[in-house]
Amino acid sequence: MSIDFPQSRELVLDRLVDAPRPAVWRCWTEPQLLVRWFTPAPWSTKSADVDLRPGGRFNTVMQDPEGNAHPNTGIYLDIAVGERLVFTDAMSEGFAPSDNPFMVATLTFTDEGHSTRYRAVVRHFSEEAKLKHEEMGFFPGWNAAADQLETLAKTLRH
Repeated sequence: MSIDFPQSRELVLDRLVDAPRPAVWRCWTEPQLLVRWFTPAPWSTKSADVDLRPGGRFNTVMQDPEGNAHPNTGIYLDIAVGERLVFTDAMSEGFAPSDNPFMVATLTFTDEGHSTRYRAVVRHFSEEAKLKHEEMGFFPGWNAAADQLETLAKTLRH
């Protein structure tokens, strides 16, 4: 079964991360690591609550430079350990629908030499949501966060 999705509602980040895949995976799945890189500076991630299983929670609280908290709740939809994470903000734990569904993100991690091919495909519930995400700084923000992920992942033992 193939499901076509309109590219007009997708944003894609595809880059090589100079760190081994197990370390990159750890950065995405261990809360104490996630808070160290997930939000591009000068913003920060104040907390991460992860239940790494389909239907498990993926909650973060980001903080803007003025100190305002921005909670984000979601769940994992699919997990292939070390290879793929799929999460959404359309539901929270217990499959409770959210008031403002925005996106479904599919992250893939593949070995490329001693580095990791990191690909994020972010599918939005509307073209307006995709445009809003792009205007919020998707490309510079996700790339800055990926730079921070790479810096941290290079320091980890895997």
